[in-house]
Amino acid sequence: MVQIDCRLKSAVDLNREIRFFTEQGESEVHLIHPEGRHNLAVGILTCVRVTVEGTAGYYCGGLCDGIRLDVHGDTGWGLGENLMSGEIFVSGNAGSAAGASMRGGVVRVEGCAGPRAGISMKGGVLIIEGSVGAMSGFMMQKGAMIIGGDAGEGLGDSMYEGVILVGGRIRALGNDAVVTEPRPEDLDLIRNVGLDTGLDWKRVESGKKLWYFNKKEWDVWKVAL
Repeated sequence: MVQIDCRLKSAVDLNREIRFFTEQGESEVHLIHPEGRHNLAVGILTCVRVTVEGTAGYYCGGLCDGIRLDVHGDTGWGLGENLMSGEIFVSGNAGSAAGASMRGGVVRVEGCAGPRAGISMKGGVLIIEGSVGAMSGFMMQKGAMIIGGDAGEGLGDSMYEGVILVGGRIRALGNDAVVTEPRPEDLDLIRNVGLDTGLDWKRVESGKKLWYFNKKEWDVWKVAL
């Protein structure tokens, strides 16, 4: 295990050090004294375990493929953006756009996440054990989002595919998002990630009215645009 002190080092140098040590065969890297540093563990394309001992700033774990990232604190916006594969776990809260555009892997936040969580998801699983802010799941295309708490306004707005599972209250659905009963496979997924299947789970999916333009349903499109 290698320990890197983040103090007095730029994000570029820190990420270079992580890559250097992994190329040397190290399987575990600890970042100490992160002090809210932005862009930590970005663009890591190897199966390495990175632990951030404290709070990280924005874009932590972005553009990674195969990483196992643990953050012992909070993170800023853009957590795990464009994650291809691997696992990211945050023991605190996350800012806006957690898991945005992720394509695979798992992003899990033990606390709450801000607005626009899981926007434009293209795969993978995003787990927010607490609540999420407005416009989460916006333009979702694939994958699954599991929200253990409440969801803000505009949930699933203009989503195309994928599923959002909510255990708490939904403040308001977005355009063309509909609520249905959870399927057996949904409950299996909730159970497998260790959340309480006894909550009032709701399945949110696309109503498919926006899949194709229909001039007879212009009012639906006008609201969406």
